[in-house]
Amino acid sequence: MLLSRLSNTIKTLLLTSLLFSSLAFAEQKQTIGNYDIHYVAFDSTFLTPQIAKAYDLKRSRYTGIVNISVLNNSSADLEAVPVELSGTASNLLDTRKNLKFKEIKEGKAIYYIAEIPYRDDQEITFDINVKYKSKLNTKLKFKHKFYVDQ
Repeated sequence: MLLSRLSNTIKTLLLTSLLFSSLAFAEQKQTIGNYDIHYVAFDSTFLTPQIAKAYDLKRSRYTGIVNISVLNNSSADLEAVPVELSGTASNLLDTRKNLKFKEIKEGKAIYYIAEIPYRDDQEITFDINVKYKSKLNTKLKFKHKFYVDQ
């Protein structure tokens, strides 16, 4: 029961993050054929302590979260697609960190979440490989500037 309530909370948080990202940076989505790749990066302090604990995520002013989901846009209900993700995050000094994605399934929804450390006012470039069987094999590249919450 508690987990289902937490699940709804994280969905709301992720959707809210997507909404705020959309307002600030335009829609963060890449369409490749029949697949929409949605992505967002945000400070982990946006997570409640309960959500961070439930999903074993570090909640810190120096930790960011990157969230990826892939939807099949050829189906009427935009079916979530289980993908393979790998990639790196790098700063302006080209210090690279391999991303370790956790898969989260919430009913029919599938999210992939990775943590990334950062310093204040630091821009991170994400290079992420997205694969789904032989139907999707692409690279997602985007930047996000993180700030330390005072």
